[in-house]
Amino acid sequence: MEFLRAGSNVMQTFTFSASEDNMESKWEAVNAAACDLAREVADKGDALVAGGICQTSVYKYHKDEGRIKKLFRQQLEVFARKNVDFLIAEYFEHVEEAVWAVEVLKELGKPVAVTMCIGPEGDMHDVTPGECAVKLGKAGANIIGVNCRFGPWTSLRTIKLMKEGLGAEGLKAHLMIQSLGFHTPDCGKGGFVDLPEYPFALEPRVATRWDIQKYAREAYKLGVRYIGGCCGFEPYHIRAIAEELAPERGFLPPASEKHGSWGSGLNMHTKPWIRARARREYWENLLPASGRPFCPSLSKPDI
Repeated sequence: MEFLRAGSNVMQTFTFSASEDNMESKWEAVNAAACDLAREVADKGDALVAGGICQTSVYKYHKDEGRIKKLFRQQLEVFARKNVDFLIAEYFEHVEEAVWAVEVLKELGKPVAVTMCIGPEGDMHDVTPGECAVKLGKAGANIIGVNCRFGPWTSLRTIKLMKEGLGAEGLKAHLMIQSLGFHTPDCGKGGFVDLPEYPFALEPRVATRWDIQKYAREAYKLGVRYIGGCCGFEPYHIRAIAEELAPERGFLPPASEKHGSWGSGLNMHTKPWIRARARREYWENLLPASGRPFCPSLSKPDI
């Protein structure tokens, strides 16, 4: 409900890693309940329900296409029964497995989005972002992009490479980006999972709402129209996207009723130096301090 009020157009089912290889006998009940929860919230606003699958625990050890596609198909059968609006295959490190996911999801006849958890260096088999996008486009994906593992600015670089790859091949697809809500310029090819702060000390890296407004605008300028977030994103981050793109969308989300744009609520403050902060230029140009004098600004990845 918080994300809906913040401006989300999509309620994604909580089915990440909810396949039989990870959940054994509980997988079907969990997928069904997740669909029901997403639909319950979506129906309270103007939102769609997306059924989500992700990479399997099987691929890196066996690469058994038949077995992996069976796992995807089991979840797809639940999504079909629950009549989700469209489908998302997310968080793939290897484009080969992502292509298999797209091929299965296309069987339902509904729109298919696919995102890879890669950076500018490409997938874990060294397939470039542009090549990954081309393979996914040829597999039939309607929406192609990136999610997780990397922060906003790295993710924007990667989606730009994907867009260029599609254009070079004359392929068309909608673009999608769901970055981390953390700044991770120091991570390597594996993303934030290799940083020493992962997963329990990432809070100092959290992006501000103003960072996310910049991210949303840059994504929009790149031609991305499915703009969201992954780990670290809170409802106020989604509200920042909705507020930044309000001129294009034509409205503000309900959560903006109690949030003045660019700090405008500070106009009522009793202290004049704080009232002076009630303007876009102040927050756009602020370089926020961490308050941690003995901490480095960057870390060295473990891998």
